[in-house]
Amino acid sequence: MKLRSTLRGWTTALLALGLVASAPRAGMAIGIQDVVDGGNTYAWQRVEIPGTYCSDGSQYRFWYYDSPTSNNMVISFEGGGACWDYPTCSGQAGVLGAAHPNGIPTDYITQFEPQYVSPIIDGADPGIPGRARNPIVTNGWDMVYVPYCTGDVHVGNRVVTYTDPTGANPPIVFRHVGYTNTIAILNYLHTRFPSINKLLVTGFSAGGVASAATFYQARRTLVPTKAYLLDDSGPAFPAPNSTYNSYPLHTLIKTQWNLTSLYSAMPASFNPNDFGSINTMVATEFPNDLMAYTAYNSDYNFSRFSYERFYPGITKDQVLAKWRADQTNLINTIKTKSNWSYHVPWERPINASHCVSIITFIGSHACPTVRKKYWYEALEWPWTQSWKCPSGMMPFETFLSRWVGNNQQTRTVEPENYYNDEDPGMQIVAPLINDAIANGG
Repeated sequence: MKLRSTLRGWTTALLALGLVASAPRAGMAIGIQDVVDGGNTYAWQRVEIPGTYCSDGSQYRFWYYDSPTSNNMVISFEGGGACWDYPTCSGQAGVLGAAHPNGIPTDYITQFEPQYVSPIIDGADPGIPGRARNPIVTNGWDMVYVPYCTGDVHVGNRVVTYTDPTGANPPIVFRHVGYTNTIAILNYLHTRFPSINKLLVTGFSAGGVASAATFYQARRTLVPTKAYLLDDSGPAFPAPNSTYNSYPLHTLIKTQWNLTSLYSAMPASFNPNDFGSINTMVATEFPNDLMAYTAYNSDYNFSRFSYERFYPGITKDQVLAKWRADQTNLINTIKTKSNWSYHVPWERPINASHCVSIITFIGSHACPTVRKKYWYEALEWPWTQSWKCPSGMMPFETFLSRWVGNNQQTRTVEPENYYNDEDPGMQIVAPLINDAIANGG
């Protein structure tokens, strides 16, 4: 199988590079460039639009690359948590907070996240040092990278003063102004790129929410020949009433971020009492465009944002149970629309199974029939692997090629399995990538 031969190649190359002798030790952190042959080197253009801001009031900025060979475009909304109170907006909540509270540096595009995080932006799935990069369907496209610094999944419109409940620290004035920034970006892009063939609106984590929530405006503003929506691990789960798991989250952010500006721009097919109705709305309004959702069944990052603050004392197993129930509900909803596809693997021991399209596509495959090996298959390579995919894996790059390249509906939901945990190549690569991510690249 191609995947297994690829992983054998990773194993051999990493051994040759001496990267697998042991897990990274404290004080011995490695950089992401030591693990993947990724990163982009575009001639990025920085844009600073007057009246756009980060949460601290500093100038907001984004970047684009104008390809000389294509009029197809990717817009990628960056992820990075969210916040709605003093602990999360001040940084006290740790990973359950918002990214870039001090703004976006002028040289940000050269830093770890924008350079390495998105193979879709890079136009290639990276190999490892010494192994060639694999071009994907977005190779050669115009690229737009939209950083995230407003804590509101790019769609808020409210300035809030958060007060420390302990009284130990001064208040924080936090600008949840992602909606204003997003609309300004789209208007700028329409002027700069008046003719777009294929438009892929995507994002990961918080940016995944933005991709779905802003697709309606992006499509109408940029007027491409054909548009695609790819939501990676930022689901707006259906939650029309309090019996749904995500209802407390949606109710809170509707107020804290003032989503009225977003909601009022939506057509009648959107239900303002159900944030999750965005998914069926975009399919209804743009029947000739294609939408796709991807996320892991075992995502233990976005799921924590969704439930931990609203269900006190909830355990990890309970968090994942709610996540899987909500994700099943979402899939059952979108599969009623012929222009929705989905790619849902079970788990990947990289970044707590959060985000399918980040860093590398290794381990992002999905198999609809994965199962334990039968006793007589025990000696099949790799011998340490007790799981098997009889129907053949669907690599994520293949999913993208079929969906964006050939306009094919592709739908895969992988059942429970721990193939990636047992894969010898993943056992080498995952700790190295996780270490690099934890140390900021």
